Amino acid sequence: MLTCKLQAQRMAARRRAPGLSARARRPAAVARAALLDEGKVLVAGATGGTGKAVVDALAARGVSVRALARDTTKAASMGLAGVGKTTEIVRGDVFQFGSLPPALDGCSSLVVCTGARDPTDPLGPFNVDYQGTLNLLAAARQSGSVRHVVLVSSIGADDLLNPLNLFWGVLFWKKRAEEEVQRSGLPYTIVRPGGLKTELRQGESVGSIVMAAPGTYGVPPKKSGSILRSQVAEVCVAALAEPFAQNKVVEVIAERDAPAKTMTELFSGVNWY
Repeated sequence: MLTCKLQAQRMAARRRAPGLSARARRPAAVARAALLDEGKVLVAGATGGTGKAVVDALAARGVSVRALARDTTKAASMGLAGVGKTTEIVRGDVFQFGSLPPALDGCSSLVVCTGARDPTDPLGPFNVDYQGTLNLLAAARQSGSVRHVVLVSSIGADDLLNPLNLFWGVLFWKKRAEEEVQRSGLPYTIVRPGGLKTELRQGESVGSIVMAAPGTYGVPPKKSGSILRSQVAEVCVAALAEPFAQNKVVEVIAERDAPAKTMTELFSGVNWY
C-alpha cells in the first residue's frame, strides 16, 4: 500500500516538474511567438539584399517593421514591402551610435543584416560588421524593450584562414561580432548562411533549407552550399518566434534532395553546445 502511494506521489511530481509537460512549455512558446505581435522589429541593413528580404517576410506576416537606412530616399525607392502600412523607414547609421536609440525605441526585436560592401575600404568590415553591431547591441540594451536579437553572419566565420578574410578580415570581424552578441545578455540567434543568391538561375530548382551546427560548412574538406536570400529571411523571422532558436548559432544552406522540414524541426535539431 505504501509502495503504491509513493509511486503515485512520484508520478504526480514528474507531471508538475518544469519542462515535462506541453502545458509547462506553453507559456515560453507563447511569449516567443508574441515577439512578432508586440512592439516592432528593427531591421538594420534594410536596403541590402538580405535585409530587404527580411522586411518583405515580416511585412507578409503583418508584423510592424522599422527599416533602418542611412539614405531614406533610396530606401523609399526600393519597393520595401508594407511601406505606409506596417513598415516605417527610419534614418540611422550603425557607425553613428546617436542615431540608433530613437530607431530602437519601442522595438521588441532586432534583426541585423548589415555588412561591409566596399571592397576598397580596409576599415569597412571593422566599422560595419563589428563596430556597427556593437553600437546596435548597446542601443538595444539601452532601450530596455528589445527581447531578441538575430544576427546574420556567414559560414566560415570560425575559419581564420578562409580566403574571404583577404577582404580586410571580413569573416574575422563577423566572428568578433557574433561573440559580442553572445556576451550581450540579450536572447539571440546567429544565422550563418552559405553563398547568398537573390534568385535562381535558369534551370535551377529551389532546395529545402538544411540547418546545422556552427563549423559544419566552409572551405574544403568541409562541405559548402548556397541559399536564397528569401530562405535566409524565413529563418530569421522564424527565429523570433521559435523557442528552439533561442541562444543558438546555426548554419543554413539549401539542398535540392533534402527533405522539407518545419522551422521547429530545423532549430530543434541543432544542439551544438
